[in-house]
Amino acid sequence: MAGGPGGAAGRDETEAQRLDRNYGELLQELRVAQIGVQILFASLLTVVFSQRFATISSLQRGAYVLTLLSTACAVALLVGPVAFHRIVFRHSQKDDLVRVSHRMALGGLGCLAVSMVAVVLFILEEVLGKTPAIWYSAGVGVVFLLLWLVIPVVSRTREEMDGDD
Repeated sequence: MAGGPGGAAGRDETEAQRLDRNYGELLQELRVAQIGVQILFASLLTVVFSQRFATISSLQRGAYVLTLLSTACAVALLVGPVAFHRIVFRHSQKDDLVRVSHRMALGGLGCLAVSMVAVVLFILEEVLGKTPAIWYSAGVGVVFLLLWLVIPVVSRTREEMDGDD
């Protein structure tokens, strides 16, 4: 349901105002994700230097590597819009900035979900053993899929179908 020219339903805004609002909303969302992913990344950097790290299982080693790499990718993608903005600042590319930043944010959230599942696997394998760790981690993955993908996509699809009436 579109409103006036370039505006969302119920909004009277120009295309430039809409892009500014969209980018501002995106930055607010990224602030939430950036803090968590940066804390996770910092803690992962210290784990490898603990004495017990040398004794971890091969499953834990794989989970650690996956967590570290997916968290690094999440940081790159979630901070990426800032770098993109700095480079295109004052070059009249707000539409590109919003489009690319949106994609970076989605990719960053995907990487963050992988990181969270892998870190749960890493920790639970130590606490509960291999088989329960795999099952619980899979459950956590399902929760992320439902909350971060399935429910929003179903909601968006319903809204789009309702708008066609």
